[in-house]
Amino acid sequence: MSAHPRPPIRRRNPISPRHWVSEELFDFWAGRLHPLWTLRRARARLVAREQASADAVTLVLRPNRHFRGMQPGQHVTLGVDVDGRRLSRSYSPTRLADGTLAITVKAIKGGKVSQHLAHHAVIGEAFELGQAFGEMTVDPRQAQRLLLLAAGSGITPMRALLRQLDAAGMPGTVDLVYWARRREELCFADELAALAARHPNLRVHLALTRDPHAASPRVDAYAFHALGDLRAAQVLVCGPGGFVDAARARLQGSVAALQFEAFTPPLLPDAETGTVQVELRRSGRTLTLPRGTSLLQALEAEGLRPASGCRMGICNTCVCGKASGVTRHTLTGDYADEPATQVKLCVNSASTDLILEL
Repeated sequence: MSAHPRPPIRRRNPISPRHWVSEELFDFWAGRLHPLWTLRRARARLVAREQASADAVTLVLRPNRHFRGMQPGQHVTLGVDVDGRRLSRSYSPTRLADGTLAITVKAIKGGKVSQHLAHHAVIGEAFELGQAFGEMTVDPRQAQRLLLLAAGSGITPMRALLRQLDAAGMPGTVDLVYWARRREELCFADELAALAARHPNLRVHLALTRDPHAASPRVDAYAFHALGDLRAAQVLVCGPGGFVDAARARLQGSVAALQFEAFTPPLLPDAETGTVQVELRRSGRTLTLPRGTSLLQALEAEGLRPASGCRMGICNTCVCGKASGVTRHTLTGDYADEPATQVKLCVNSASTDLILEL
């Protein structure tokens, strides 16, 4: 007789919450015990705040274990509850030594999220936290010649990058040009001065465009030649859309590499007027939307709440399928007529009737 092998004994894994309860339900009740307890979602809690400038505040957030980390210069999306609605905005944090994240928020007139964070967020408040994204990063081993250009809140990723270079011993030559209207609107001025004092190969240039004593030129008229030979420089630019456009026009083709991020889209001329019909295939609705307005803004004006994050074409949170029609990119003015493709709602407008997978 031949012996029949006994089948292996299968041991059951310990019971996991995800096997017997939905993630939403688990997070709801776990959050009642501790605001950072979730099954898989990253969240963060406000643990400290301090004034960063006359119109900006730095918030220190402690993320939970589901946050996978970040590189200096990257962004995260913060989900903030304001007036019963969850709103999302993107910020560029600095990772502090204890693992917390420091974001600096400028209070913008009419900005619901910035006003809440700058004036009303309290210690202990919890926020949804998206995973880090963005490619405006630096490898210190290859950063032999850097030019960092920042305006307004665009200084926040530059601060993170400079801290990274400081930890690496500032291996290359770095110039930071930081634009603000007035001195009281500068963020991290003392920290930047201390870094420059510690590293002779780091030069910090403050450009105050409304200084009553000596107003500095804007980026389109700045004397970049005074900074030396920039043909081998890696240039990183962050600030409002108009600032980024002007910097790109000045430096494109005259430097080794140019990376840029705009936190507000530039305004294009209203080249398109009238309305189009936009069919939302999943919901079965057809809407009349204005041409020349971003699809995200137009849909929100109709009471819809598509997923969104940075609102500047970087994080891809608002990407959805386009079955047919022509869209116009609001940052470049380029048209796209390919069917069955993906479209970023925040930086595209409808040029013809559309069918969207929404």
